[in-house]
Amino acid sequence: MLAIVCPGQGSQSSGFLSPWLELPGVEEQLSSLSEAAGIDLITHGTTSDAETIKDTAVAQPLIVAAGLVTAQALLGGAALVSESTVVAGHSVGEITAAALTGTLSNADAMAFVRERANRMAEAAAATPTGMAAVVGGDPDEVIAAITAAGLTPANMNSKGQTVAAGTSEQIAALVAAPPAKARVIPLQVAGAFHTHHMAPAVSALQALAPSLTPQAPKVPLLSNYDGAVVRSGEAALESLIAQVSRPVRWDLCMETMTAMGVGGLIELAPAGTLTGLAKRGMTGVSTLAVKTPDDLQAARELLAAHSSPEAGKP
Repeated sequence: MLAIVCPGQGSQSSGFLSPWLELPGVEEQLSSLSEAAGIDLITHGTTSDAETIKDTAVAQPLIVAAGLVTAQALLGGAALVSESTVVAGHSVGEITAAALTGTLSNADAMAFVRERANRMAEAAAATPTGMAAVVGGDPDEVIAAITAAGLTPANMNSKGQTVAAGTSEQIAALVAAPPAKARVIPLQVAGAFHTHHMAPAVSALQALAPSLTPQAPKVPLLSNYDGAVVRSGEAALESLIAQVSRPVRWDLCMETMTAMGVGGLIELAPAGTLTGLAKRGMTGVSTLAVKTPDDLQAARELLAAHSSPEAGKP
C-alpha cells in the first residue's frame, strides 16, 4: 500500500517552486491557483525572500498550491482512485490532501486556505506567539515541561518530536530551560497554531463552510485529529475547521498508515519533513521526498510498486 502525504507550514523555502515552473502547464496552473488565493504564488514561490514567505497569509496558500502542482506533475491529471492508496496531510497539508482525494475541489481548497491563512495571520498578530520543536527526551517529561511552561503540545509528530506553541515569552522560557536530554528549536512560523490562540479563525471558517461543497473522499483520507479514516465530505470539512485550534496528531496518522500496511510513502513538495518523520517512525517503509521535478521518475516507480491491487501480496 502507498501513502501520499502533504507537508505543513514551515516546510517552504525561498525559491523552491522555481524548477517546477520549467514544466509545461505549471505556470498556467499556478496563475489559476493564484487568482483563487488572491496572491501571486509564482512570485512568492520563486523570488520572494524567506521572511516574506514566512508570513502565514503567504505560506499556507503557497504550500497547498505546491502540493497540487506536484500531484499534477506526478499523476498527470489521473484521479487517485486506487483502494491501495491512503492520503494524509500535516496541518495546512490536510487541505492539500482533501483536494487530492476529491473531498474538496481545487477551487474550494484554495478558497478555504485563503480564508484560513488570512484569519490565522490576524489571530497571530493579536499576540506575539510562536512554536518550537522539542526533539528527544522522555515523551512524558517533554509533555510535562511544555505544560508547565504554559504552552500547548500543538503537534505531536512522533515519540521523539513534539511541537510546543504559545506566547513568545513562553517559548523563550522553554528554550532557556529545555526538558532533560531534549533540544528546543524555535520554528519559522508566525503564530501559535493549533491552540486556543487561533479560535477566531475557527469561527471564520465555520462561516465559510456553507459556501463549500465537500464530497466523500475517493480514497482513504486520514484526519489530523486522531489519525482515523474520514468517511464523508462533511466530516472531513469539520476536521479541517476544528484542527486550526486543536493539536495535530501526526504520530497517530503514522500509526494508522503502518496498521494499514503502507510500504511506500511519497511526500509532495515542499518535501522533506514528513519523510524524515516516517524514516524514524515507520520502520521498513520506502520513502521519497518530491522536492524538484528530478524526483518525479523515482516517485512514479514507487507509486507503481506500491499502489497496485497486487502490491504487498506474496
